[in-house]
Amino acid sequence: MSLVTNFLFITFFYLIGSIPFALILTKLLGHGDIRDIGSGNVGATNVLRTGNKYLAFAVLFLDIFKGVLPFIILSYLYDTNILHSIFLSHFAILGHIFPIWLKFKGGKGVATYIGFLIGLNFLIGLYFLLTWITIAWISRYSSLSSLAATLVAPLYFFFVNPNYIVVIFLLYLFLIISVKHRENIKRLMSGSENKIKFSK
Repeated sequence: MSLVTNFLFITFFYLIGSIPFALILTKLLGHGDIRDIGSGNVGATNVLRTGNKYLAFAVLFLDIFKGVLPFIILSYLYDTNILHSIFLSHFAILGHIFPIWLKFKGGKGVATYIGFLIGLNFLIGLYFLLTWITIAWISRYSSLSSLAATLVAPLYFFFVNPNYIVVIFLLYLFLIISVKHRENIKRLMSGSENKIKFSK
Protein backbone atom coordinates (compact mmCIF):
# COMPACT_ATOMS: atom_id res chain seq x y z
CA MET A 1 0.00 0.00 0.00
CA SER A 2 1.51 3.32 -1.08
CA LEU A 3 2.00 6.37 1.12
CA VAL A 4 -0.77 8.20 -0.75
CA THR A 5 -3.17 5.27 -0.26
CA ASN A 6 -2.38 5.19 3.46
CA PHE A 7 -3.04 8.92 3.71
CA LEU A 8 -6.36 8.53 1.88
CA PHE A 9 -7.46 5.75 4.24
CA ILE A 10 -6.41 7.79 7.29
CA THR A 11 -8.44 10.75 6.05
CA PHE A 12 -11.45 8.62 5.09
CA PHE A 13 -11.54 6.69 8.37
CA TYR A 14 -11.11 9.90 10.35
CA LEU A 15 -14.07 11.46 8.50
CA ILE A 16 -16.19 8.35 9.10
CA GLY A 17 -15.39 8.52 12.80
CA SER A 18 -16.12 12.23 12.97
CA ILE A 19 -19.78 11.89 11.91
CA PRO A 20 -21.65 13.11 15.06
CA PHE A 21 -24.63 10.75 15.00
CA ALA A 22 -25.69 11.81 18.50
CA LEU A 23 -26.01 15.42 17.36
CA ILE A 24 -27.60 14.64 14.00
CA LEU A 25 -30.23 12.16 15.22
CA THR A 26 -31.29 14.15 18.30
CA LYS A 27 -31.80 17.25 16.15
CA LEU A 28 -33.70 15.30 13.49
CA LEU A 29 -36.05 13.84 16.11
CA GLY A 30 -36.72 17.19 17.76
CA HIS A 31 -34.64 16.86 20.93
CA GLY A 32 -32.58 19.95 20.17
CA ASP A 33 -28.81 20.17 20.46
CA ILE A 34 -27.43 17.24 22.48
CA ARG A 35 -24.62 19.54 23.64
CA ASP A 36 -27.22 21.46 25.68
CA ILE A 37 -28.42 18.29 27.44
CA GLY A 38 -26.89 16.56 30.46
CA SER A 39 -23.12 16.43 30.24
CA GLY A 40 -23.13 18.00 26.77
CA ASN A 41 -21.24 15.00 25.41
CA VAL A 42 -22.08 13.84 21.88
CA GLY A 43 -22.38 10.18 22.77
CA ALA A 44 -25.01 7.52 23.39
CA THR A 45 -24.92 7.83 27.20
CA ASN A 46 -25.86 11.49 27.00
CA VAL A 47 -28.52 10.77 24.35
CA LEU A 48 -30.10 8.44 26.91
CA ARG A 49 -30.75 11.52 29.03
CA THR A 50 -33.30 12.68 26.42
CA GLY A 51 -35.49 9.86 27.72
CA ASN A 52 -35.52 8.11 24.34
CA LYS A 53 -33.88 4.71 24.83
CA TYR A 54 -34.36 3.71 21.21
CA LEU A 55 -32.58 6.84 20.00
CA ALA A 56 -29.70 6.17 22.40
CA PHE A 57 -29.46 2.59 21.12
CA ALA A 58 -29.42 3.81 17.50
CA VAL A 59 -26.59 6.23 18.29
CA LEU A 60 -24.70 3.50 20.15
CA PHE A 61 -25.05 1.11 17.20
CA LEU A 62 -23.90 3.70 14.66
CA ASP A 63 -20.95 4.82 16.79
CA ILE A 64 -19.88 1.18 17.23
CA PHE A 65 -20.24 0.59 13.50
CA LYS A 66 -17.87 3.50 12.83
CA GLY A 67 -15.16 1.52 14.61
CA VAL A 68 -15.86 -1.77 12.80
CA LEU A 69 -16.18 -0.36 9.28
CA PRO A 70 -12.47 0.42 8.67
CA PHE A 71 -11.53 -3.21 9.39
CA ILE A 72 -14.24 -4.43 7.02
CA ILE A 73 -13.05 -2.11 4.25
CA LEU A 74 -9.38 -3.02 4.72
CA SER A 75 -10.03 -6.77 4.83
CA TYR A 76 -12.06 -6.52 1.63
CA LEU A 77 -9.58 -4.39 -0.32
CA TYR A 78 -6.15 -5.31 1.04
CA ASP A 79 -4.28 -8.11 2.75
CA THR A 80 -2.93 -5.89 5.54
CA ASN A 81 -1.17 -7.17 8.66
CA ILE A 82 -2.67 -6.59 12.09
CA LEU A 83 -0.43 -3.62 12.99
CA HIS A 84 -1.17 -1.85 9.73
CA SER A 85 -4.90 -2.44 10.17
CA ILE A 86 -5.10 -1.14 13.73
CA PHE A 87 -3.01 1.91 12.87
CA LEU A 88 -5.27 2.92 9.99
CA SER A 89 -8.52 1.91 11.71
CA HIS A 90 -7.86 3.78 14.95
CA PHE A 91 -8.31 7.07 13.10
CA ALA A 92 -12.06 6.40 13.29
CA ILE A 93 -11.75 6.63 17.08
CA LEU A 94 -9.74 9.84 16.80
CA GLY A 95 -12.37 11.21 14.43
CA HIS A 96 -15.11 10.50 16.95
CA ILE A 97 -13.17 12.14 19.77
CA PHE A 98 -11.85 15.07 17.73
CA PRO A 99 -14.38 15.72 14.94
CA ILE A 100 -13.48 18.54 12.60
CA TRP A 101 -17.18 19.48 12.26
CA LEU A 102 -17.51 20.24 16.00
CA LYS A 103 -14.26 22.17 16.45
CA PHE A 104 -12.56 18.93 17.55
CA LYS A 105 -14.88 18.58 20.59
CA GLY A 106 -16.49 15.18 20.15
CA GLY A 107 -17.50 12.15 22.17
CA LYS A 108 -15.36 10.15 24.54
CA GLY A 109 -14.64 7.42 22.05
CA VAL A 110 -15.85 4.37 23.97
CA ALA A 111 -18.55 3.18 21.56
CA THR A 112 -16.28 3.56 18.54
CA TYR A 113 -13.52 1.83 20.51
CA ILE A 114 -15.89 -1.11 21.07
CA GLY A 115 -16.38 -1.32 17.31
CA PHE A 116 -12.62 -1.10 16.85
CA LEU A 117 -12.13 -4.06 19.23
CA ILE A 118 -14.81 -6.09 17.48
CA GLY A 119 -13.08 -5.42 14.16
CA LEU A 120 -9.73 -6.36 15.67
CA ASN A 121 -10.97 -9.52 17.40
CA PHE A 122 -14.63 -10.33 18.06
CA LEU A 123 -13.82 -12.14 21.32
CA ILE A 124 -12.02 -9.08 22.71
CA GLY A 125 -15.00 -6.91 21.85
CA LEU A 126 -17.30 -9.38 23.60
CA TYR A 127 -15.09 -9.50 26.70
CA PHE A 128 -15.05 -5.70 26.75
CA LEU A 129 -18.86 -5.55 26.67
CA LEU A 130 -19.19 -8.19 29.41
CA THR A 131 -16.73 -6.28 31.59
CA TRP A 132 -18.55 -2.99 30.97
CA ILE A 133 -21.96 -4.51 31.77
CA THR A 134 -20.70 -6.24 34.93
CA ILE A 135 -19.03 -3.13 36.37
CA ALA A 136 -21.92 -0.88 35.32
CA TRP A 137 -24.42 -3.21 37.01
CA ILE A 138 -22.41 -3.26 40.24
CA SER A 139 -21.27 0.38 40.40
CA ARG A 140 -23.98 2.14 38.34
CA TYR A 141 -21.25 4.36 36.85
CA SER A 142 -20.96 4.41 33.06
CA SER A 143 -17.64 6.27 33.13
CA LEU A 144 -16.04 3.85 35.62
CA SER A 145 -17.23 0.89 33.55
CA SER A 146 -15.80 2.41 30.37
CA LEU A 147 -12.42 3.20 31.94
CA ALA A 148 -12.08 -0.20 33.61
CA ALA A 149 -13.08 -2.15 30.50
CA THR A 150 -10.72 -0.07 28.34
CA LEU A 151 -7.89 -0.68 30.80
CA VAL A 152 -8.28 -4.47 30.83
CA ALA A 153 -8.84 -4.78 27.05
CA PRO A 154 -5.06 -4.96 26.38
CA LEU A 155 -4.82 -7.79 28.92
CA TYR A 156 -7.64 -9.67 27.20
CA PHE A 157 -5.87 -9.25 23.88
CA PHE A 158 -2.58 -10.48 25.32
CA PHE A 159 -4.17 -13.77 26.40
CA VAL A 160 -5.79 -14.26 22.99
CA ASN A 161 -2.78 -13.07 20.96
CA PRO A 162 0.41 -12.13 22.88
CA ASN A 163 1.49 -9.37 20.52
CA TYR A 164 3.25 -6.77 22.66
CA ILE A 165 3.07 -4.00 20.06
CA VAL A 166 -0.72 -4.31 19.78
CA VAL A 167 -1.00 -4.36 23.58
CA ILE A 168 1.04 -1.13 23.78
CA PHE A 169 -1.17 0.40 21.08
CA LEU A 170 -4.30 -0.51 23.07
CA LEU A 171 -2.76 1.10 26.16
CA TYR A 172 -2.16 4.24 24.08
CA LEU A 173 -5.88 4.28 23.20
CA PHE A 174 -6.71 3.80 26.90
CA LEU A 175 -4.68 6.92 27.71
CA ILE A 176 -6.54 8.97 25.08
CA ILE A 177 -9.92 7.80 26.32
CA SER A 178 -8.85 8.44 29.93
CA VAL A 179 -7.95 12.04 29.10
CA LYS A 180 -11.42 12.50 27.59
CA HIS A 181 -12.85 11.18 30.87
CA ARG A 182 -10.81 13.48 33.10
CA GLU A 183 -13.88 15.38 34.34
CA ASN A 184 -15.65 12.08 35.04
CA ILE A 185 -12.60 10.90 36.98
CA LYS A 186 -12.72 14.06 39.10
CA ARG A 187 -16.43 13.52 39.79
CA LEU A 188 -15.85 9.85 40.63
CA MET A 189 -13.18 10.84 43.13
CA SER A 190 -15.46 13.46 44.70
CA GLY A 191 -18.51 11.18 44.69
CA SER A 192 -20.54 13.51 42.49
CA GLU A 193 -20.59 11.43 39.28
CA ASN A 194 -24.03 10.69 37.82
CA LYS A 195 -25.22 7.10 38.12
CA ILE A 196 -26.92 4.96 35.50
CA LYS A 197 -30.62 4.31 36.02
CA PHE A 198 -31.51 0.81 34.82
CA SER A 199 -35.12 0.97 35.94
CA LYS A 200 -36.40 2.99 32.96
